[in-house]
Formats: sequence, C-alpha cells, structure tokens
Amino acid sequence: MRCHEVDYEIFGDDMQIVEVELDPAEVVIAEAGAMNYMDDGIGFETRLGDGARPSAGFMDSLLNVGKRVLTGESIFMTHFTNTGQGKKRVAFAAPYPGKIIPVNMAEMGGELICQKDAFLCAAFGTTTDIAFQRRLGAGFFGGEGFILQRLNGDGMAFIHVGGTVIRRELQAGEVLRVDTGCLAAMTSGVHYDIERAGNLKSMVFGGEGIFLATLRGPGTVFLQSLPFSRLADRVLRAAGPGGNKGEGSVLGGLGDMFGDR
Repeated sequence: MRCHEVDYEIFGDDMQIVEVELDPAEVVIAEAGAMNYMDDGIGFETRLGDGARPSAGFMDSLLNVGKRVLTGESIFMTHFTNTGQGKKRVAFAAPYPGKIIPVNMAEMGGELICQKDAFLCAAFGTTTDIAFQRRLGAGFFGGEGFILQRLNGDGMAFIHVGGTVIRRELQAGEVLRVDTGCLAAMTSGVHYDIERAGNLKSMVFGGEGIFLATLRGPGTVFLQSLPFSRLADRVLRAAGPGGNKGEGSVLGGLGDMFGDR
C-alpha cells in the first residue's frame, strides 16, 4: 500500500508546529491529542491503530492495541481527512521543547526505528509497530529498554525529539558512541549495542552514565540533545524539597517565610 503524498511546513523554533497540507480525500494519521488547529473541511475520526490494514480482524486490532501500549503511545490514533474542495491544512504541535523531524520514509529505505514516544504524525499508509532489542545487554542498559518503535512506509512521517537534533550519516563500519538517552532514531541498517563507559572510576564519577550506546553503520542516525527523561528529572529536582532556588534572589528560600508579601 502506497502512502498518501502530503505537503508540509514547520513553524517555530523550540516548541514547533508542523502544518500538513491535504488534497481532497488525502489523509494524515496522528497521535491522539496532537492536533493544534485545522481548516474547515477537515474531518477527523478516532480509530484503533494506524488503519493501514483495513481488512485486519478483531484479534489483529487487539494485538495492535497491545503493541501501542508497550511503546508508550495512546491506544487510539486520529485520522484527519480532507472532505472538502481544494487544499486544506491541519497542524500538529510538539508535546515538549525540541524539534520536529520530517522524514521521507522512501529515502530511509522504507523503515525507521525510533524511541518509544517519538512518533507525532504521518501520511496515511504508514504503519507503526514495535521493534524488540534482540541483545539482552542492549535491552537492559540501552536507555530505551527492550522496545523501540518501528515506522514503515514510503511517504512523509514526522517524529519529535528533545532539544536540538543532529543527523549523522554513518558509513559502513563507522562507529559512533553516544549517551544512551540521546539516541532518537536510526535506519534499520545501523547496528545498535551498548558498552561500558570507560574504567570503574569513569563509570562511577564521570557523570556520563554507566553505559554508552555504540552505533555501527551504514545508515542514518538522529541524535537529541535533551531527552525528555533528563528534562523531567531536572524539573522534579527543582520542584522538590529544597529545590527552590529563589529565582536568583540573594535571599533564596528566606523569602518564602513571608509568602507572597
């Protein structure tokens, strides 16, 4: 099944929006709750899964639901269809600070493996599935666990990563070592494994984590500068007991004694 051919435009810098342009009868699928705004003439319907296999039976649909739960995504996906005349636009917003990456799946060999919650929206015909880590060590210590998300198709897909994104093209045999949480997505030809982060002293006191991800080409790799787990950890630490820095005040927490006065 060939994917629908959609045009798009990305707005913003750190909290981006992707605006997808649909011809009559064209469809884009998206995570439930990702829609930001849409033109009059766009109809939408919530369905189980990506809808790329309309002949799938009840058990297949149930299996799809289970897979989406494992990848941390919503059970439902929303299908947006241009039911009017002429071109219509619908926009989807990033869930936290970062970048929206437009991916031409045909240029990626028809398959992209990404972190569990990276998928934002895609042209109808794109399938979402799970990709298990076959190596036990990579599953336990690789940052993303045993389960990654696999996208298949030949149209446009849009994924979201935290912070700034770096795209690296790895040649055959070329090795790149990255923080396990900073790996956002990769093509299926990239070999993924983990290794210890140096000697015992470096592992304990280096601040880079105990393990690093080892990526071996050939293939394309997308890296993120700020994984959501790291952002959430910093926010929780700042909001927890003793985390108030007094907004830079010399008095610090002393001002809290007087409340808002």
